[in-house]
Amino acid sequence: MTNTNKTPGEVVAFPPSALSAKDKRRAEAKYGKPVMAHGYTLVPNLLLQGQAHLKISPTAFNVVLQLMSHWWDASEAPRPTIKRIAQRMGKSPRSLFRYFDELEEAGLVQREARFKGLKQQTASAYVMTGLVNKLKEIEPEMTKAKKFKNKRVEKAESAA
Repeated sequence: MTNTNKTPGEVVAFPPSALSAKDKRRAEAKYGKPVMAHGYTLVPNLLLQGQAHLKISPTAFNVVLQLMSHWWDASEAPRPTIKRIAQRMGKSPRSLFRYFDELEEAGLVQREARFKGLKQQTASAYVMTGLVNKLKEIEPEMTKAKKFKNKRVEKAESAA
């Protein structure tokens, strides 16, 4: 699905039906139809390949992935409950605050308290702009490293 009105590097939200029929068959061939019926999360490979550049613990990285599974629209911050993320990760809700602090200190996620009415707090929103900016920052370095590697492979293959 390509939208030519978007600028390169701009975050584009994909609706749940964004997989083409061909890609859906591929995903179902890998994981099975019952597994894919639960949906999927779009995760940039650069996030996985550049995980060390984020300078966060593996558990905090898992929290990022959990947040991404709730980030359906580029213009709206995900807002899952701490309880839900804790249950999924097998952690206590209290322990997750440490990982959210870690993500905020790294500048990847910004928590925004939300309220119903005057004082009743509801699930926080988690602004992911810092993460997106960090990925944009490391992208040139990762691309350069990839090109260097490809040149070495090409040279090695042509010498044979």
